[in-house]
Amino acid sequence: MPTPVVLVAGLHASARTATVDRFLADHPGAVVIHHDLREVISGRVERVVRDASGVRDLAEVRLAHGCVTCTVREDLLPQLLQHAAAPLLVVDLWDSVEPRSVAEALDCEEAHEVLRLTSVLTALHTEHLPVDITRGERLAEAGRSAATGDRRYLAEVLARQIEYATALVLHGGDEEDVDLARALLAHLAPVTPVFADSLPDVTGTALCTQELAERVDPATALLPCDAQTGEVTTIVWRRLRPLHPARLFEAVDELVTESVRSRGRFWLATRHNRMLAWDAVAGAVSVEDAGPWLAALPEAAWDQISPARRTAASLDWTDALGDRVQHLVFTGPDLDRERIHALLDSCLLTPAEAVSGSNLWAGYDDPFAAILDLKEIA
Repeated sequence: MPTPVVLVAGLHASARTATVDRFLADHPGAVVIHHDLREVISGRVERVVRDASGVRDLAEVRLAHGCVTCTVREDLLPQLLQHAAAPLLVVDLWDSVEPRSVAEALDCEEAHEVLRLTSVLTALHTEHLPVDITRGERLAEAGRSAATGDRRYLAEVLARQIEYATALVLHGGDEEDVDLARALLAHLAPVTPVFADSLPDVTGTALCTQELAERVDPATALLPCDAQTGEVTTIVWRRLRPLHPARLFEAVDELVTESVRSRGRFWLATRHNRMLAWDAVAGAVSVEDAGPWLAALPEAAWDQISPARRTAASLDWTDALGDRVQHLVFTGPDLDRERIHALLDSCLLTPAEAVSGSNLWAGYDDPFAAILDLKEIA
């Protein structure tokens, strides 16, 4: 049977190391592989291979291109294959590495007969989590870049590490810290199991990376529901009418600064055939084209659409609009539901504008064009 592989991600190195050490103690003979990316920008990576007895191998790896993908393809995968005789392989990911890119790189024909990816864990320090998820600085400013020209935000990476994981492991802090961390995670990743005093089983069946991707991709993501846990609030906004691009653009700053995390899918009157993805954390927002709405495709093309996408579309389907929907979710401390709903509702087309049709909508001022059209060209 292929050797089980578990990825352990997380910005909090102390929590990650503690989790990895527990795996070594619980699984005699397990091997850990870690790539230190502090100098990846210069093409230099330090690889550490260790087990419960200590460091087995320490080597400097030189890459033609300094990036995580190169590290995985050129060094991590060969190392995993080399140590496949171990009962368990643990990949201790560098601070700012997002586990999705590594998981999908390992899900390749070369590895299938020898390795099976069973778990993707994110280790979190309970004291640092509530602070780091609100930090608006870039990774480069914090000295945690994972590649040349890394422009990602620290809180953005932390959110993706949390939302992609199959399980979350808490470390450190007192009982109050643990309770707050659990409350926050119940909003950010409500269906993901959280472990504090134990570890999940990582010796089971192989994961399907396509299914993992569908859990977080805009068209198929299982977004959180309305909830209130202590001071942490999640607000869901769902509507059908299209959004006026100029009015929404004016409201963006207020929406993203009010909440800690927001995400979802939406549509603008000027782009009625395109699903747009909203992704914001700690005041930084990204709006991207996520492809056509299913209703905008000819039926002959539906056979090429994944079952998860068709299921998600069917849940939003209406006779008039197909799967077009406004579905945004906001999480933060003591959010004002009525205020956020009123602000977003004011961005919708009025009933009179809505019935005027797409030909007239096309003439609306669209400040998002500078972002979306530039990305299409790139």
